Amino acid sequence: MAAPRHRQGHIAQCLGRILACRGSATAAVAAGPGGRRLTGAEFVDGVRSLAAGLADRGVRPGHVVAAVALNSVEYVQLFLAVTYAGAIIAPLNYRWSFEEAAQAVELVRPTAFAFDGAFSSWALRLMEGDRFPSIGLYLLLGDPCRTGRAAAAVPITDVTGSLGGATAAAAMEPVSAPDDIALICFTSGTTGRPKGVAISHTSLIIQSLAKIAIVGYGEDDVYLHTAPLCHIGGVSSCMAVLMAGGCHVLAPKFDARSAFAAIQEHGVTCFITVPAIMADLLSYARKEEMAPGCGRTTVTKILNGGGGLPLHLVNAASQSFPRAAIFSAYGMTEACSSLTFMALTTPKLQEPEPEPETQPCGHHGGVCVGKPAPHVEIRIGMDDDGTTAGSSPTGNVLTRGLHTMVGYWANGKADSSECDRNGWLDTGDTGWVDEEGNLWLLGRHKGRIKTGGENVYPEEVESVLSQHPGVARAVVVGVPDSRLGERVVACVSVKDGWNWVDARAEHEHRGGGEEVSPQILHGHCRTKELSRFKVPRSYYQWRQPFPVTTTGKIRREELKRELLAAIRLPSNLCF
Repeated sequence: MAAPRHRQGHIAQCLGRILACRGSATAAVAAGPGGRRLTGAEFVDGVRSLAAGLADRGVRPGHVVAAVALNSVEYVQLFLAVTYAGAIIAPLNYRWSFEEAAQAVELVRPTAFAFDGAFSSWALRLMEGDRFPSIGLYLLLGDPCRTGRAAAAVPITDVTGSLGGATAAAAMEPVSAPDDIALICFTSGTTGRPKGVAISHTSLIIQSLAKIAIVGYGEDDVYLHTAPLCHIGGVSSCMAVLMAGGCHVLAPKFDARSAFAAIQEHGVTCFITVPAIMADLLSYARKEEMAPGCGRTTVTKILNGGGGLPLHLVNAASQSFPRAAIFSAYGMTEACSSLTFMALTTPKLQEPEPEPETQPCGHHGGVCVGKPAPHVEIRIGMDDDGTTAGSSPTGNVLTRGLHTMVGYWANGKADSSECDRNGWLDTGDTGWVDEEGNLWLLGRHKGRIKTGGENVYPEEVESVLSQHPGVARAVVVGVPDSRLGERVVACVSVKDGWNWVDARAEHEHRGGGEEVSPQILHGHCRTKELSRFKVPRSYYQWRQPFPVTTTGKIRREELKRELLAAIRLPSNLCF
């Protein structure tokens, strides 16, 4: 028998905490001069009024509301209001090309589409023709006088105020969608097409409580949104601070200059990073010759995800933010963000925490990512070839618990078949667990590249490169990068009759035939509307056969080793 509705968790239950902690105090503020500022009472009233207005305009429990916008106070309110009304919020990645966004919209078939002024062109293209008949309501976030409004779009302020008061909003109780789904968060599939990960209210609550317990978020925190609200890391940390009753500082996009300005102006105490964000912050501090800790002593908590922080960044961060405890988290969208946590520094010592032994007894290599969160089960399971971890301590990293996704969204519902092995979800990573319970990662057994906090699947990039008439075959790998975590690199075999030309080889070019070069391939990827973060940052001509298995599959790790060895030899960059 299903539990009574009032006994079920709902992320909008954070509104009571916000009222209690910040009723008359600032709960959310837009960074920058003249930024919008809301008290806790104003923030909560706005969410409830918007939820009632959405319901009044036909948004029903189980409906999907897709959204694309830069970070803003209104975006956070929309997120909560959609779920308050029992609908499902589906934030689109603003770094996508329009075609990738259109694929995601086709997948979830939303009833409503919300956007801010930066994406009016997307809304107009969605309105054209009959490709998206499910969308009956277009919502514009922000001031329509400043952003311009697409035809047929309704300003969000009109929806909020459509009921002529707060009576209906106050009487409305939070409702849950079927299967408790609150969010569809997109990640790339193995083909590169967006996959919708359906995440429940329960998962978001459990994840928030884990972050509150481990990172230590509380009602006195001032949280700077450095991550976009289309990523699970940005969503889950936002939810954690909402439930803790903290204050939110929102800038449209991250850049180091505005981040430091916000830290100083608002007394920011916490934020999250990926290695690229941390590298940019520290680089800006060096460039501006900021004294260690100057204007940054309010920061007490930093949580890093999207790839491990190299030791030199940890050391520099502990000097730049001397009062901050720095944590690292390992996770994935399908697990509602973080699975394991590890303390990297303690503010008392201002030095890195002692790392697990680099060569403990029975060490099998890899990178330590810490211990599982309180709600998380992790075990090492079956390898791709069918053998179990019984004969070897290494294998596929599996996880189970209330944090895992409901399933991938397909045909108007969540398909839970990916979690059908007694609830165990395969993370796609290979690793092992040491005697102290720390998880060590060896790599991604499906070849996924993690660059700057974004997932890139080699097959998608290879498909685009192979469409160039001069490319016989392309293989894409990720190589270590201190700023991005991994850098996307393409190894290219050119067709007969085509000449490879780059800055190092121009003097060897004899002419005759067509040309292909890194610059040409870069332009080709952009012409094909490949998202910028997926476009390779380096291209190398591969003159010898690619290493393959007996069945013809590329041995990516072997190729990567050969590539890295050759990159270290400046005279041997072509193969």
